[in-house]
This record gives sequence, C-alpha cells and structure tokens, in this order.
Amino acid sequence: MAGRDNSYDNGMPATKLHGARWLKSRRSNSQGNCVEIAELPDGQVAMRNSRHPEGPALIYTRPEIEALILGAKDGDFDDLIAPSNN
Repeated sequence: MAGRDNSYDNGMPATKLHGARWLKSRRSNSQGNCVEIAELPDGQVAMRNSRHPEGPALIYTRPEIEALILGAKDGDFDDLIAPSNN
C-alpha cells in the first residue's frame, strides 16, 4: 500500500518490532483472548494476538486503524459478537 514504510511487512514476527509498546484492551479476559496494538515509530499501528506475542503482526496505516476503531464504535461489527438466532 502506498505510504507504507518498507521496513515493516504484514505478517512479520512481532518480536522484530523493536521498541513497540503493546497495549491491551481493558475488556481483555483472563484467558488472554484479545489482540494487542502498538504504535510504530513511523506512525503506523501494529496488531498481534495476545496469546502468541512472538507470532505475526499485522501492520496498518493510521487511517486504516481509525476506520476500524470508528466502525467498531459505530456498531458496524456488532453482529460478530451478538448471539446467533440460528
């Protein structure tokens, strides 16, 4: 994607993101079922699975992460957590 720093690649090991300070939601449960995010030095945002902190990280631009967060706040993904009527 245009504007991305070539030093970061989607799927790269999260351990290669030196200096990343990973944040976890307060809504995270005790089993560690959540994702963690970190702002990277160039302003991009990395996301990883908290159960596999050494695993792959997905790298997003700030506008991409903003669209995700605002969509979640607006309820765009509520059907993913609501009980199924089937």
